[in-house]
Amino acid sequence: MPVAGHRMLDRVLRAVREAAPIVVVGSLPVPTGVRATLEDPAGSGPAAATAAGFALLPHDVPAVALLAADLPFLTASAVAHLRHELDTSTVDGALYVDGGARRQLLCGVWRTAALRAALDRLATGRGLPGASMRALFAELSVREVAWTEPGPPPWFDCDTDEDLRQAEEWAR
Repeated sequence: MPVAGHRMLDRVLRAVREAAPIVVVGSLPVPTGVRATLEDPAGSGPAAATAAGFALLPHDVPAVALLAADLPFLTASAVAHLRHELDTSTVDGALYVDGGARRQLLCGVWRTAALRAALDRLATGRGLPGASMRALFAELSVREVAWTEPGPPPWFDCDTDEDLRQAEEWAR
């Protein structure tokens, strides 16, 4: 869906344009140079989608941004802030929390090895299809990062028509 005339996925891709490789899990058209895949079985949830994306990552990638495709206000500086929080700590991941202290599970940066190990644990335990992101992150150490900059938060996602209306209003 577009916000202010630009697809939300394209906005997210702009925020990580310096990353390599870039992987999108889903059936959306992606720009040249972006790798695309689908979870198996299709529609089996975000943990399975994460595993599908990880299958396309080289093992030597030190960190990965795990992001929803519907974050219209995500910026490169917001991702860099998460990366800084990760790099200056010993935690497995850094993610944004909203004003109610709720973790924004699809707006974070993770040490690839730790997240890959969590995927392996989940796959051999309850299995990936239908697994929640909370289950995936259950054993990982996390630095929770509050957004303190002016403007809409980078973790704001558009799941409903009301969210989309709010995003359009903020984008004016």
